[in-house]
Amino acid sequence: MSMHGDRRLVTALHWFHKHFLWILIATYAVAAYAPAAGLMIRSVSFGTIHLFGGSTHLTLPAVMLGLLLLNAGLGVRTSELKRLLTNPGPLVFGLAANLLVPILFIALVSLSMDFWHNADELQSILVGLALVASMPIAGSSSAWAQNADGDLALSLGLVLISTLVSPLTTPLSLHAAGLMTQGDYATSLHQLATHGTGAFLIVCVVFPSLLGILLRQLLGDRLTDRMRPWLKLANSANLLVLCYSNAAISLPQAVAQPDLDFLAAILAITGGLCMFAFGSGWGLGHLLRLQAGGRASLMYGLGMNNNGTGLVLASFAFADHPRILLPIIMYNLVQQVVAGGFNALAANAPKLEPRGLATAAG
Repeated sequence: MSMHGDRRLVTALHWFHKHFLWILIATYAVAAYAPAAGLMIRSVSFGTIHLFGGSTHLTLPAVMLGLLLLNAGLGVRTSELKRLLTNPGPLVFGLAANLLVPILFIALVSLSMDFWHNADELQSILVGLALVASMPIAGSSSAWAQNADGDLALSLGLVLISTLVSPLTTPLSLHAAGLMTQGDYATSLHQLATHGTGAFLIVCVVFPSLLGILLRQLLGDRLTDRMRPWLKLANSANLLVLCYSNAAISLPQAVAQPDLDFLAAILAITGGLCMFAFGSGWGLGHLLRLQAGGRASLMYGLGMNNNGTGLVLASFAFADHPRILLPIIMYNLVQQVVAGGFNALAANAPKLEPRGLATAAG
């Protein structure tokens, strides 16, 4: 490809990522009013994979999710992670906080929202929050952290380790959230934690991530970096189609029969969770007496979850309860807005200058 073509591609990517939030909102609007193609995408199946006593249906959205994680693995420079071995404390505390902070927030919501007039709506919100909380850290958190001159090694470590241990931590989070929900919702969370997540996460999350890391080692940093603009473009398109197909389940009903107080509650609660998680990351950085870069990495790491995985899992596990997807969709939007707001603050703070635009991979 010519240098002129490279510049045009970089310019196009810059524009795309600058306007990603609006493009994502437009994608959800299409899902709400023209869901047919999204439902057709969801109907494509490649069979069932049996693994370690569990099984998972290999559908087209699951394959698309795997490609997202493979692409994320291609972006991991293992050489940048070695420094974490000399000071693993921030990584360990960050991973622990990523597991505990959302569960604490869900407990607070469960206790404080007992007055809500519709029990099914409250349970739908709690289950949606549980699926957000149980997911690994989003790959886009590293890009946002880099924007704020964050500690890239710490950020990449949080993303990678939370992804690799997700077959263990996700069931723990779902079981914990199941203790805070009621009736069929609690039963479904416990069943999902016991039977529905292990094989899915290994096949669609862990394996593609490790494969991407291995491919980078085989291809080398120079060739992989030359491919990155095209990979980013393909990744962004894949992410939008995946969001569209998953949102096609719940958004048409939400638009056709709008429940304004329910939607307002979802916005308030997901916004509260996002701010609570971002604030906890920043506070943890202060407690550990980290420099500004370390605090930024913890803040974005705790605040941004891999909602693409959550949406795929929820869309199959709770297909008969489409309202459960709404908190995940809302959090996906809210976390990008909050991340952008903190990035703007970082850009105006001393010694913090943004470097490019983040890609929204989660």
